[in-house]
Amino acid sequence: MRRAYRFLLRPTVRQERALAEMLRDHCSLYNGALQERRDAYRHSSRTSVRYGDQSAQLREIRAFDPERQGRWSFSSQQATLRRLDRAFQAFFRRVKAGDTPGYPRFKGVGHFDTVTFPRDGDGCRWNSTPHDTQTRVRLQGVGHVRVHRHRPVKGRVKTVSVKREGRRWYVILACDEVPAEPLPPTGSRVGIDLGTVHFLTDSDGHHVANPGFLGKAAGELVAARHHLATFPKRTRRRTKKHRAAARKVARLHAKIRRRRLDHHHKQALALVREHDVIGHERLNTAGMTRAPAPRPDPDRDGAFLANGAAAKAGLNRMILDAGWGQFLKILADKAESAGRRVIPVDARNTSRTCPPEIGGCGHVAKENRVTQAKFTCVNCGLVAHADHVGALNVKHRAGLVLCAGA
Repeated sequence: MRRAYRFLLRPTVRQERALAEMLRDHCSLYNGALQERRDAYRHSSRTSVRYGDQSAQLREIRAFDPERQGRWSFSSQQATLRRLDRAFQAFFRRVKAGDTPGYPRFKGVGHFDTVTFPRDGDGCRWNSTPHDTQTRVRLQGVGHVRVHRHRPVKGRVKTVSVKREGRRWYVILACDEVPAEPLPPTGSRVGIDLGTVHFLTDSDGHHVANPGFLGKAAGELVAARHHLATFPKRTRRRTKKHRAAARKVARLHAKIRRRRLDHHHKQALALVREHDVIGHERLNTAGMTRAPAPRPDPDRDGAFLANGAAAKAGLNRMILDAGWGQFLKILADKAESAGRRVIPVDARNTSRTCPPEIGGCGHVAKENRVTQAKFTCVNCGLVAHADHVGALNVKHRAGLVLCAGA
């Protein structure tokens, strides 16, 4: 199986400067390649420039600019050009499908934050000082950078990426042939229902509170964003105070993101340790958080009717703060490593079906869901918590899928 490992880098001042220069030059290469594609297509000949054409020019570019482009790994520059090529492939795919195209855009130095080395040993070397107790990664043009390796790396290192987040630097290892670590069977099955008031409710009736990390940091975040808004949005050169205000907003968002990720890992690990089979609803988070379409007023030109956008925005914020998609991805990865099984089931009517598992009749009706939290069957009168009912029905449907595949 494949697994990614992420470790904090501890570069020296000189190495940190070199890392920033590496990002700057790869960003320049990305933007130059994008400009070449734009100019070629705008020409009367409508010429299409592809990855192979631009990769063939790298040797000349490196020879022309040895102090900048010639300083870095050739393969990492090819990876940057492939990144642009994938962006164009996704653009054409969306155009063909009739979706919003999203033409590839130029990257600012502050928004280009990752450089990838496609193969360990080609421009980079993981654990470059094996004779030393301190783990280091060697990067061409940067040197041997100290790594805070907090856990062992298993499998074969395939690609190495360097990423900047605020003022922190990370190395990300993509490893193949990572051995699975199966846990002993427990004989337990569970269904979970994800929500906003409770982060999750399982079929045993246990609720996990939604930590609401974004809401807890809202006051400090709003103040920081208001301070940032006092500076001009478009300026050629930011002042020292402007840069500090932007860093504070980014630092707060990074802290929220790390706390949410830690919470997801802990909850997923608890489920994987306790249950052999875990069922969950198949959720389309992108569709659930889509803004409602505007409603034009037929009686007045240019006017619109109320469409509930404000209330929907609040719900969308709560869903995105809960991070269901990230949690389910982490749950699936941990289950694969532990030899467990995760089964996504159809989410329709899971909280409107009277569950036979607790003496219900199986009746399905919209009226069964009295409120967001209360379930009352209009047929048999069963009263229960709506999230618990949803988790029970998810468990039942996961069991049907398990039996059908047996």
